[in-house]
Parts: sequence; structure tokens; C-alpha cells
Amino acid sequence: MNEIAVITGSSRGIGAETALLFAANGYDVCVNYVNDAAAAENLKAEILRLGVRCIAVKADVSTGSEVARLFNTVDAELGTLSVLVNNAAVLRTQARLTEISEERFNEILRTNVTSCFLACREAVLRMSTKNGGRGGSIVNVSSMAARTGSPNEYVDYAASKGAVDTMTRGLALEVAAEGIRVNGVRPGLIYTGMHASGGEAGRVDRLKARVPLQRGGQPREVAEAIFWLASDRAAFTTGSFIDVAGGL
Repeated sequence: MNEIAVITGSSRGIGAETALLFAANGYDVCVNYVNDAAAAENLKAEILRLGVRCIAVKADVSTGSEVARLFNTVDAELGTLSVLVNNAAVLRTQARLTEISEERFNEILRTNVTSCFLACREAVLRMSTKNGGRGGSIVNVSSMAARTGSPNEYVDYAASKGAVDTMTRGLALEVAAEGIRVNGVRPGLIYTGMHASGGEAGRVDRLKARVPLQRGGQPREVAEAIFWLASDRAAFTTGSFIDVAGGL
């Protein structure tokens, strides 16, 4: 049987490239999405053509009952979980902190942080050798915003990714003796549709001159880092981060 990977928020961008890379390396894949069913089904069809199994599951991973249903569906339709990639996240229009509403701030935290917590909890319950599991790997997709703070643009988003970094480190130490590795990837300026959600679709091109490598990154380049951390090639790596940011 193939190993099984769950990738949250994987109907597009970094998540979709990650799902394709795992599939190309022989993993059965669960594509998770919350809105774009057409994109998820198209990705599922592309993965199935690679000769592995794939399911597409609609679930709002910021809600506990939806996360439980997602993982129960994987249990029933694919089998024993090997890898979790927490990729689901949202970004809102660029604004100074004083212009960010309480509702927006809480939405960002719920979608970006609570989702990571809930999915990690379900994964650990299944993977932990303490619970009779076979071990596994978790990779959390953070952001270089956790380091920069994203002043005048997305302080709320940056704060959420800082929380993801701290949770990644803490969980890694908590479950290291239970056969589970937990690591993170921090993308920098990557060409994805997320920038349009922030009100500036061309943001990467505007800022790429600041990148030491003088260009923006591609989703596949982030996916490669995620896959390495999840794979046995990184068997002695936990509680660590890879910055995929062109030198920033």
C-alpha cells in the first residue's frame, strides 16, 4: 500500500503543487478544499492519471467537526495517515493595524492557526506510537511574514504565522519520542493567487528587486521543500524550518 498524505487547502497554488509532487512520488493523496470544487476535482483527475489514489474532500478546517469528518473520511477511503501538510490559510486586503477590525483579526487567526491546531491534533491521535500508530510527519506552511511582521500590509496574517511557527516547534518536541516529526516551511514572495486576496495581484513583481536572488519564487519550489521535510530523507530533522525566500 502507498503512503497517504493529507494536504489542507490544496485546490490551488502551493497546496496543489504539493499534492501533485506527493502523488508523483507514489503517495495516495487527499485534496482538501473549502470553496472551489471545480479546481479540486480537476486536480484530483490530474493526480489519478499519475496512477495513485486520490480523494477530494470539502471541509472548513477551521471548524473542529469538519476537521474530524475530513480525517475520518481519509481513514475510511484511503487508510492510515502518513503525512499531514497544513497549508490552508487566508489573507485579507492590505491595511495598517489600526484599520483591521476585530472580526477580521479573529477570522485570520481561526483560519490560519486554529485549522493548523485542529488538523495536527487529529494527525497526532492517529500517528503517535503512544496511541498504537506507526508514526508520521507533519509539515506546517508558515510564511516569512512571521519574521518580518508585514508592517502596513498584513500584521494580522504575520501574527498568525508567528503562532504557527511556535506551535510547530512546541509540537515537534512534544511528539518527537512518539515517531512523529513536525517541521515548517516559510515561503517568501511566491507567485500565487493569494496576493490578489490582499488587493495587489502584482505584489511579487513590485517587490522582487529586494530579493537577493532577484526574482519571485514558484509554488513548485515551496512544494519541493515540503516534500523533503515530510520524506524519510529528512528522518533526523524535526522542529526545524526551511525558508524558501530567495535569500530574504
